[in-house]
Amino acid sequence: MRIIVGGAGSVGQSIIGYLSRSDNDIIVIDPDQERLSEVARLYDVQPVKGSVSNPDVQEKAGADKADILIAMTDNDEVNLVACQVAHSLFNVGKKIARVDSEYFLSPLWNTLYNEKNLPIDLVISPNAEIAQAILRLIALPGAREVLPLLDGQVSVVNFKCTDCCPLLGLNMLELHKKFTEFQFSIVQMVRNGLNFLPDAEDVLKCDDEIYLAAKRKDIFDLLYGFGANRKVNRNIVIFGANSISYDLAKHLEENDSVSSCKIVTGNQQYAEKLAENLNDTAVICGEMMRDAILEAAGIETADLTVAVTEQDKDNLLVSLLARQNHICTTISLVNSRAYDNLVDHIGENVIVDRSTVTVSRMLQDIRKAPLSNAYLLGRGFGEVWELKIAADNMAFGRKIKDLKLPQNAQVCLMARQDEILFPAPTEKLQDGDKVVVFVPSAEIRKIESILGY
Repeated sequence: MRIIVGGAGSVGQSIIGYLSRSDNDIIVIDPDQERLSEVARLYDVQPVKGSVSNPDVQEKAGADKADILIAMTDNDEVNLVACQVAHSLFNVGKKIARVDSEYFLSPLWNTLYNEKNLPIDLVISPNAEIAQAILRLIALPGAREVLPLLDGQVSVVNFKCTDCCPLLGLNMLELHKKFTEFQFSIVQMVRNGLNFLPDAEDVLKCDDEIYLAAKRKDIFDLLYGFGANRKVNRNIVIFGANSISYDLAKHLEENDSVSSCKIVTGNQQYAEKLAENLNDTAVICGEMMRDAILEAAGIETADLTVAVTEQDKDNLLVSLLARQNHICTTISLVNSRAYDNLVDHIGENVIVDRSTVTVSRMLQDIRKAPLSNAYLLGRGFGEVWELKIAADNMAFGRKIKDLKLPQNAQVCLMARQDEILFPAPTEKLQDGDKVVVFVPSAEIRKIESILGY
């Protein structure tokens, strides 16, 4: 596909980094030559200097041949105009726009984005998506990722097996026998940085990461069984003042299980703004690495710290400080891959990767298969797709084993009418079945073909 990405900032780069792994022709537009040079150095892309909302610049980028335009600058108006130009002048098939301003996202104006008004196929707010991802982690202590599927009936949850896991040394067959009252599917395991689909004889080891799919009502008990659960997050400290921390605090104020929520920021102006708009959240203004500020925030009694500043280094360092204070759980937002080596040695710190969250929100619109829901896993080793089987689909009426899915791919579970099934390889796919499939990144096109798209 020919994809134009407008904006080479942290959000744009997160998208470019993943899309460049596939067989895509990517053109990047940005007015900042330094940013363009950096992107061109890191990825195989065509840089074009200028504003993505400028018709001449879009023409230079070959918008008339583009399949998708993704406008991800930090200016909402530029993104909206870029989509309009791409539609009206160049007939680009799909338009995706980043929109962060509350007044553009208000439900009052939900009729604004359509063919007659602003022809945008997907409006995405990366910060809002990140806030939702973190809220899911807060609600399920012990999880490293929580991905709801099938209208919230099931979840794919990622967790790490520590030396406290009582199931270490068991193979996958023995593992399932330990949980006879629950059904679940191991979507993938990650060991020493490599992901794989375990077979019946594979043994669970310390530090293994598991991506597990199960009914939502069973997830807590399964985490408990693996020894991955943590105590409830009652006292929470958030580092950084932005729309992410505001969304988090706003939702946490409505959560009866949260006793205390505090925000620490060095930005006086934003601190005052947060204090005006939040009711039960304490806002502390000061340098977040200082002992006095950490003491005022109650770091020693916190159950959870969440670091969401714009600087990856600060997020990781403040999480290290929290770990030294024996905080059970720390969550750090990572905006770029520059700190990958540090991330790998950060211990039990939970990483929320901006690129993973942002790309997940876009997958439905950039894949050929008509997906109901989709997520990018980990650092991009694969995707989880939710899609509906129809009578005109090549997979209809075939047994799962006869689909001949590539190695490492699998049908993890499915919904048939009101029932959640964990199907055997001999199960036939019926009209109306909703299936959840793990798709390795290298096999996306092949699996789209197998499923008939």
